[in-house]
Amino acid sequence: MKTEGTLVAFVATIALAGVITTPGHAQDAGHGKTVFKACSACHAPDQANRVGPGLGGVVGRKAGSAAGFRYSNAMKNAEIVWDATTLDAYLESPQKAIPGNKMPYAGLKNPTDRMDLVAYLATLK
Repeated sequence: MKTEGTLVAFVATIALAGVITTPGHAQDAGHGKTVFKACSACHAPDQANRVGPGLGGVVGRKAGSAAGFRYSNAMKNAEIVWDATTLDAYLESPQKAIPGNKMPYAGLKNPTDRMDLVAYLATLK
């Protein structure tokens, strides 16, 4: 049916545009702040580096470029600018997104938690 083909094309266009959605869920930065508590053992919500780099201003920043942090070669050489799509992929599986990076984290598997965490990270300046 022609309508189905149009719908499939529309959905594919949205997916390719990098829109991250979970049906029936609007991003919730407040919940993302709660999810971030697990990240805060290694990451600060400002520019302060800890075991991991500070995440203030991470959205829009090139991967491996936070001042004063010693990144792996994999992260320094990644041609990634952090946005909703790249952060979602990295948070789901850091080693798959950037093989050889130093972050010892298996990934955040819950897509709603990831989406909310990304929304929270976008608030960090």
